[in-house]
Amino acid sequence: MSGSLEVRQFLLRQEGGEGVVGGVPAQRTSAADAARISDDQVRRARLAVARGAYGVDDCAELLDMLGLAPDGEGHPPVQR
Repeated sequence: MSGSLEVRQFLLRQEGGEGVVGGVPAQRTSAADAARISDDQVRRARLAVARGAYGVDDCAELLDMLGLAPDGEGHPPVQR
């Protein structure tokens, strides 16, 4: 992917500069948890999109189309 550093910088600006944390998400235990999309899942989805994007504009467009771009309050539509 060309411009991967540029895409990573874009994502860091979108997420407020938070670091990447590895690990496996905890198992969901209730029906209410099963319907909720966690912050970690959103972060991982954004990284997957960034890895496949051709540049910053492509990444931004894909994030918006998938509901992963933050709204005015900082929450992605996928979590509403």
